Amino acid sequence: MQSILKQARRIIIKVGSSLVTNQEQGLDHVTLTCLAAQIAKLKQDKKEVVLVSSGAIAEGMQRLNWKKRPHALHKLQAAAAVGQMGLIQAYESCFREHKLQTAQLLITHEDLSNRKRYLNARSTLTTLLSMNVVPIINENDSVATDEIRFGDNDTLAALITNLIEADVLVILTDQAGLFTADPRIDAQARLLNVAMVEDPTIEIMAGGVGSTIGRGGMLTKINAAKRAARSGAHTIIASGHEANVLVRLAQGEAIGTQLLTKTMKLAARKQWLADHLQTQGKITLDVGAVKALTVEGKSLLPIGVINTNGDYERGEVVNCIDLEGREIARGLINYSAIETKKISRCPSSQIESILGYVDQPELIHRNNLVLLYTESKTKFK
Repeated sequence: MQSILKQARRIIIKVGSSLVTNQEQGLDHVTLTCLAAQIAKLKQDKKEVVLVSSGAIAEGMQRLNWKKRPHALHKLQAAAAVGQMGLIQAYESCFREHKLQTAQLLITHEDLSNRKRYLNARSTLTTLLSMNVVPIINENDSVATDEIRFGDNDTLAALITNLIEADVLVILTDQAGLFTADPRIDAQARLLNVAMVEDPTIEIMAGGVGSTIGRGGMLTKINAAKRAARSGAHTIIASGHEANVLVRLAQGEAIGTQLLTKTMKLAARKQWLADHLQTQGKITLDVGAVKALTVEGKSLLPIGVINTNGDYERGEVVNCIDLEGREIARGLINYSAIETKKISRCPSSQIESILGYVDQPELIHRNNLVLLYTESKTKFK
């Protein structure tokens, strides 16, 4: 089977700390040089490339002469602020050798959870790609807090994949790919060359933790692949230590693990809704409402809501869960939490008499709603 990267036009490449740092002694400039050369070759082949790179905290630790990664958030933020200077300088120097311009984007969750900032980030990235610039993205660790940080750059890379509707997410790591078991402790473990991302058994195979310098293990990479699949993107997990790995993948060579999806691309608005990590509230739906959303492709009406939790306002994103607690969908709600509580279990015809006004007959319109779980195949127009 050929690599899916061969036919891809827009690619997100994520490299972890274990690759771009030299055994926790700052940046590995040899690796960065090789990475820039490979991306330059991909761009010669008319591929659009966005690089999501870890390494700022590790570089900051080296510059500050810290031997152990701190736990205190303010110290991590300080290390990131110091290290980000070295990281982007190193990349800029490497890409300049290939006459390529680079751009730095530091992103927090808030940049993608706010609709306006989401669209601004999307426009910036697509404009940079149209100008043949290589965007280099990292989580803004210097200002992020526990509540707004992505938690790992695998998740960030998947969100960027959705943001700009990339075709393939390539996660380069220090492992050869996904194995059927942990190869460090199981001699019978074998590399999985291809799998469907919807297969639940791959999560069992991915158990384990990452390196001491980074935050992501194999499970975070599987979760990132699942998130990328929401917008129809495939994922490749491969070793960054493989010689010329990106060029070989682009030439069709199958390296590492390909995680494929049958999911069709979602519209950009629904991608944003699906990837809205921090929602403002939760509403519980009855069986009829779940069926209306998942089987019939309808909007959510107040009569189908059993309960509501959270202090959300009109226009904010809320989770829609079923009676078993599964998240069925999420969407932009037309009424505040207080108003939703008042009109729940009531037909839409009574909204005006209850609230004194009517905005929309739907609690969440189908155009502002994205399904995350279905028990049956659903068709949407």
